[in-house]
Amino acid sequence: MTVFRAAWILPITAPPIRDGWLAVEDGVIGAVGSGRRVDAADLGPVAVLPALVNAHTHLELSYLEGVVQPVDRFLDWIRAVVAARRRYCDPRDPAILEAARAAIGAARTSGTGLMGDVSNTLAAVPLLREAGMAARVFHELLGFNTDDPVGRVRAARAAIDLEREPGAAVRLSLAPHAPYSVSPGLCAAIRADLDAHPEDVSTIHLAESPEEVEFIARGTGGWRELLGELDVWSPAWRPAGVSPTLYLSALGFLDARVLAVHVVQCTADDLARLRAAGTNVVSCPRSNRYVGVGDPPLDAFYRAGIPVAFGTDSLASAPDVNLFAELAAARRLAPRVAAGRLLESATLRGATALGFGGQFGSIDVGKRASLIAVRVPAGVVDVEEYLLSGIEPADIGWLGASTPNFQ
Repeated sequence: MTVFRAAWILPITAPPIRDGWLAVEDGVIGAVGSGRRVDAADLGPVAVLPALVNAHTHLELSYLEGVVQPVDRFLDWIRAVVAARRRYCDPRDPAILEAARAAIGAARTSGTGLMGDVSNTLAAVPLLREAGMAARVFHELLGFNTDDPVGRVRAARAAIDLEREPGAAVRLSLAPHAPYSVSPGLCAAIRADLDAHPEDVSTIHLAESPEEVEFIARGTGGWRELLGELDVWSPAWRPAGVSPTLYLSALGFLDARVLAVHVVQCTADDLARLRAAGTNVVSCPRSNRYVGVGDPPLDAFYRAGIPVAFGTDSLASAPDVNLFAELAAARRLAPRVAAGRLLESATLRGATALGFGGQFGSIDVGKRASLIAVRVPAGVVDVEEYLLSGIEPADIGWLGASTPNFQ
């Protein structure tokens, strides 16, 4: 057993411990406490906390870093991504794989120990395993005009079953892309698959842009035009006359096993429905600014009692995969939310939403010792607030068998 002593221990499920210690044995947390222990290795002026959870990424888009520029209109960004992916569409392309590999490494260097990755190709699955990064990979399906939704889902399930490794740290499940890109029939088929696999969770991009709100309510606007341009429009589809959130709720898709990503365009009724369903919201504030959809109503999420996690989204819509930088953006948007709640969102809430809450996200006895140490300057009194200030990778180390290895 190895015992570490640090200026701060942040269990997440309890208040920060000043001058605390923790014991680790065989990669598992054995005990946590306060006060001096003569057998402890002194880590000095650092805060030890559970590894962060980046609950929404698109690793296979990492090669688009710097290719797709910030925009004022969401559909301009979508068109740029579609055009770029048509030029570079082979997931086995070494440049695409190397960019994804580098993004995983950068995430780990900045303190992330668990990721939620959305993938159309599953190309990142072996890369995550290679890096020893725990993850939930969502095999994402699109299909607004699909003749055989049940067959599509059956084929996708077969694809992820081929990639599964029993007991592995990388878990796979199915997910629909968004209300404007997935037919009601395909959404229902994915939901049926989720119901048939109680160990799985799913995710969906929801209420991200004003164009999505207009399309779901009235069937008009930019999304109607783009679906026609892409030759995927379904003449059988009818506008729902409600918000995207209420639309998905009426389809029976939303519950506590679903991660709704973005939710920027949100009414009071939407918040109430998400809260009643127990749906997890994954917020990506920097990406929302990048693609021109505005800021998420973070304060409202917390006031409504909705479980919130954080993600960095892809490098096609964010400058990096540093979740501490995402937390700093969240703090600016939600100055009245307690610092501890934001940190909980970036750790335990994300781990629980991804189905890893029993192993990751807090410093509790019996959980995996996936722990990071962050250097804390002299004079810091509120360590939780400090951790929301924008921590750089150079000040982050991973706890191993001995003292942290800072970059």
